[in-house]
Amino acid sequence: MKQSYSEEPEERKEMTFWEHLDELRGTLWRILIAILVTSITAFIFKDILFDDIILAPKSKTFITYRVFCQIGQWLSMPSLCIDPSQFQLININLAGQFTSHMNISMVAGLIVALPYVLWELWRFVKPGLNDKEVRNSRGAVTIITFLFILGVLFSYFIVAPLMINFLGGYTVSASVSNQIALTSYVSSITLMTLLMGILFELPVLVLFLTKIGIITPKHLKKYRKHTMIGILIIAGIITPSPDIFSQLIVAVPLYGLFELSLAISGRMYRKKQELAG
Repeated sequence: MKQSYSEEPEERKEMTFWEHLDELRGTLWRILIAILVTSITAFIFKDILFDDIILAPKSKTFITYRVFCQIGQWLSMPSLCIDPSQFQLININLAGQFTSHMNISMVAGLIVALPYVLWELWRFVKPGLNDKEVRNSRGAVTIITFLFILGVLFSYFIVAPLMINFLGGYTVSASVSNQIALTSYVSSITLMTLLMGILFELPVLVLFLTKIGIITPKHLKKYRKHTMIGILIIAGIITPSPDIFSQLIVAVPLYGLFELSLAISGRMYRKKQELAG
């Protein structure tokens, strides 16, 4: 007996508002459980989390300092050999260390669970997309995750160590020593890491804004010089020494991110023009 083509497959039927709400609730619960599991795991492995990751930039054996110093020896630039022991971490609050432990565990759990979180969100919105939108969005979860992790790694290995050593070693007088509160150190690390991870999503944001017509490649090119100057200023602030090499280490990847966004915007804009024509 032939199947009636008027009968819509079960998975293609339009869901009611309450069914959508129930599906959203299930998605959010699964996301929450995933983040909770990874956060608890990070909380349990306290020694690895703090000694090997969070506090590692305070050690001379940290890979960033060793690589910089090696390059400095090759280029005869001793200023690249950074001494990370210019300040001492202290705890001044009764619950300061426990609070820092909790906060870092949650941030670590969020970062580790991010691929699963994005996949769950994709599963939720996918039924509402047509076949063309699904094809165009294929790989979006992988790209977004990759850019975020890339930003996190760039911040942890490059930006955060340079910023910490500059601010931690900065003094207004030789009679004033730096004793940095643990909570301040932890918040600086986590904030910079998360912000840089979000900043590296710029190409995805530019792609979306170009697609809906809010920005064009012309707009981005107009502010190219302003962007370059702003990046150089940021690089000059967070690098610990006035040499151009350490500034370029920070500035070049950030400017490359802008140029990548410009190229993506140009491609999307041309594609829209071709479809419109």
